[in-house]
Amino acid sequence: MDLFEYDQIRVQTALLRDTLNRYAHAYYVLDAPVVPDAEYDRLFRDLQAIESAYPELQTLDSPTQRVGGAILKELAAVRHRVPMLSIETETDTTPDGAVAFDDRIRRKLGLDDTAAPIEYAAELKFDGLAINLRYENGLLVEAATRGDGEMGEDVTHTIRTIGSIPLRLIGDVPAVLEVRGEVFMRRDDFERLNARMRARNEKTFINPRNTAAGAVRQLDPTVTAERSLSFFAYGVGETQAWPDYPSSHSTLIDTLSSYGLPVCEHRAVVAGAEGLAGFHRSIAMLRDSLAFDIDGVVYKVNSLALQTRLGFRSREPHWAVAHKYPAQEALTELLDIEVQVGRTGAITPVARLAPVFVGGVTVTNATLHNEDELRRKGLRIGDTVIVRRAGDVIPEVVGSVLDRRKGAEREFVMPSECPVCGSRIVRGEDEAVARCTGGLFCPAQRKQAILHFAHRRALDIEGLGDKLVDQLVDADLIKTPADLYKLAPEALESLPRMAEKSARNVLNAIERSKQTSLARFVFGLGIRNVGETTAKDLARYFGNLENLLTADEPALLQVPDVGPIVAKSIVQFLAEKHNLDVIAQLQQAGLAWPVQAGEVGSNTTGELSGKTVVLTGTLPTLSRDAATALIEDHGGKVTGSVSKKTDYVIAGEDAGTKLAKAIQLGVKVLDEQGLMALLGKVGG
Repeated sequence: MDLFEYDQIRVQTALLRDTLNRYAHAYYVLDAPVVPDAEYDRLFRDLQAIESAYPELQTLDSPTQRVGGAILKELAAVRHRVPMLSIETETDTTPDGAVAFDDRIRRKLGLDDTAAPIEYAAELKFDGLAINLRYENGLLVEAATRGDGEMGEDVTHTIRTIGSIPLRLIGDVPAVLEVRGEVFMRRDDFERLNARMRARNEKTFINPRNTAAGAVRQLDPTVTAERSLSFFAYGVGETQAWPDYPSSHSTLIDTLSSYGLPVCEHRAVVAGAEGLAGFHRSIAMLRDSLAFDIDGVVYKVNSLALQTRLGFRSREPHWAVAHKYPAQEALTELLDIEVQVGRTGAITPVARLAPVFVGGVTVTNATLHNEDELRRKGLRIGDTVIVRRAGDVIPEVVGSVLDRRKGAEREFVMPSECPVCGSRIVRGEDEAVARCTGGLFCPAQRKQAILHFAHRRALDIEGLGDKLVDQLVDADLIKTPADLYKLAPEALESLPRMAEKSARNVLNAIERSKQTSLARFVFGLGIRNVGETTAKDLARYFGNLENLLTADEPALLQVPDVGPIVAKSIVQFLAEKHNLDVIAQLQQAGLAWPVQAGEVGSNTTGELSGKTVVLTGTLPTLSRDAATALIEDHGGKVTGSVSKKTDYVIAGEDAGTKLAKAIQLGVKVLDEQGLMALLGKVGG
């Protein structure tokens, strides 16, 4: 090798070393990893290979010569009496990796093919933070992080907040017992924490592992307590005066459990390569159903005597290995960002990715949820990004690797027009999701628009359900709700499982729906933020469709309980010519309703005129729909929640929190008989 080639290798080694140290600092010190574990492991193996070939290039600060990261200055340093070493990672993520490990162990022990299988303890590889717990005479006196393996951080104050870690052990315990284990966060606890953060309008956490690590290393233990951490023990450090010291790793774990320490139930003692591979496969099948995250399994020679015989190398024991599963995070390029239109008009940015194998499948697309989420993650087209996939979960872009930017990356710009129908895209002031305004016309929303139009509380077209709508749209027989009234009998009869009688029943239901009410018609249009009650308010106020169609925002704001958000949604919907065309076609098809009595702005008169009523529980004879119709026929308005503005609560059997709130606020409560008496209908 000439001097030029050697210099290139030397420069490559220095670059690898610096890169790994930077990534390790982000992972261990900042609790904010910038690359997936699989990428770090790959670079680490590259550095190991170079240093093995050129030992003179190995330096004391090389990541291969130490276990973890630096110590936070705010926490006191703790020297480990027995170093907290990491274990080697098996490069083959298939069950064959177990065979490779068994082969290495047999060679080191000098066993030939005729020797009996080796006994192993097989466990899960938790995705959390390694911790050393020191018990003296059964009392927890100290807790420390792994740190660099020799020196860790004192986190006793936060560890004491974890309910699963006993402050005092039970039974006949050693005088000194250091317990090694993992602090982690269950998935359900993580989801609950993020729900609380969202409710407080605070930033949510990215994943359970970093949340747990950050919580343990807090200076304020109340922050740790809020995050609901868990712990599993999986080994020991220093011990003193342990009279019946276990002879195997599995017995050691059983003994720790007897002392009151939590240990994971998913562990086994297996024989030989076949047993290890079987454990790897069985946990792979369970992985997605576990209550916590893992990224692999761990194999340990079960006999402690054999562990001593096999010994250690500088960084890790010879008698153990971490056998990971295919990466659930990987790096790839963000080629472009496009938008998809959902069934309700929601506009979702979607990442188009250079193909990458992650979580057992090749991923080319990933959801970005909404524009705010995209901005929060700082994504740019052309970035190198981290992609995560777990089980059957839709692939997600976690974030960008900022130090790989080259300057040519560009910002994403949300389009102003729907890519499917050309209608305007709008976004409410208090909403995270942008939406297409072409509700009645947009092909992406076609099925949802027709189903909503046919809903029993809208036009009430009996027999027009999901499957039939799917068939009609997929066969290109209908494009908008207006097309329902153009359907020919032979077109319906041509569909699978649609006989002459069934087709006639559907057509009869469509014909009956032409005689409806203005409120049902308005609700059936599917205008964003216009529910059934608001549709009734609009019909009651404007009296006819023409008045509603020509109303501007100030006029809409005069309608009781119509605020700026609802008014803007109506104006945006009616500003689309596509939607007005469909409404005109529906009128031409013969849809009609009685003209509302009175002038624009008038309200229905009756015993409940201007009164707000809430229904709760099950009434003896009236269904919810019948009670609502009765109240509205007498001028009342039915709402879903109780407030100081509520005039009456009509309570039936099994009335719940609404009844309790009515009593608390002093709202008048009636039963069905009381309602009928109020309306003058008792006995009739």
